[in-house]
Amino acid sequence: MRLVIVTDAWRPQINGVVRTLERIAAELSAMGDTVEVIGPERFRNFAMPGYAEIRLALLPRARLARLLDELRPEALHVATEGPLGFAARGIAARRGWRFTTSFHTRFAEYLSARTPIPERATWALLRRFHNAGAGTLAATPTLREELARRGFRRILPWTRGVDLALFRPGDRDAWAGLPRPIFLYAGRVAVEKNIAAFLDLDLPGSKVVVGDGPQRAALQSAYPSVHFAGWREGEALAAAYRGADVMVFPSRTDTFGLVLLEAMACGTPVAAFPVMGPRDVVGAGGVLDEDLRRACLAALDIPPARARAQAERFSWAASAAGFRAALVSRERGITRADGEPDPPIAAAAAE
Repeated sequence: MRLVIVTDAWRPQINGVVRTLERIAAELSAMGDTVEVIGPERFRNFAMPGYAEIRLALLPRARLARLLDELRPEALHVATEGPLGFAARGIAARRGWRFTTSFHTRFAEYLSARTPIPERATWALLRRFHNAGAGTLAATPTLREELARRGFRRILPWTRGVDLALFRPGDRDAWAGLPRPIFLYAGRVAVEKNIAAFLDLDLPGSKVVVGDGPQRAALQSAYPSVHFAGWREGEALAAAYRGADVMVFPSRTDTFGLVLLEAMACGTPVAAFPVMGPRDVVGAGGVLDEDLRRACLAALDIPPARARAQAERFSWAASAAGFRAALVSRERGITRADGEPDPPIAAAAAE
């Protein structure tokens, strides 16, 4: 199968969307599919205001149409609701192509936190964007229920995975010299992640922040006793998780939270609020409580083996298989490249 994924979130960004799409593309390629990812780096682009590491394509529609003509995809997946995503949606609508989308980010809340734009207006735009497709993939039952309540149609399950070979228990020396217990946050350092809710807690030991983003300078100035370690990837990130006693996840707006799986795979239990993402992912591998301090202290008693066992319930192979099963042929009425007819959602797409 020739698959094209169009995404506004791509390298050099480091986030859950990019890691998910990278891994899905690799898994499908290993299965024998041809996967092409079209991101902002192929176009003239500019930095998102206030978020220098996020590049946005500038007027990409004409070039994107040429790329799609050259690649001749049998299936098209539009992953994000940015300039590239809207351009791909418009091209597909004009040509009568079917496509799938996926819901990764709660933009309504993120924009509301930064601008006067009301959440209701953003949700209406997102709904129109996704309902134009043949199906919207969403990661958790909680997210799928919310999208259905908000008027999204044809919502499909698509879970996530974790690299259990990379993220594994082992030595715990990463934060040697810092007083224990070590409470760690890992991820983007931005207002929507609610990191101050963690840094304000009265906790024993040390607090560590792994990651970077537009709020880092302000938080580093406001919390001089916190250790800010910057971005880490690969083995360095796995070592950071292993070296912590608890992974603290203060976000109330994430739709999944790959870092939750990565930390638990390393044997590090999670403390989080009982909200979308943690509620669907953490299970016995951590503690969820509206009192985040209480969750942090209780998570110290979670055995590493229990956290690891929770992470082992997720795999990238299963995630890629679910993603592939949800794809539809670009042209209505044409059998997919794998010889199978389109899934039942194809009929609904003709509404």
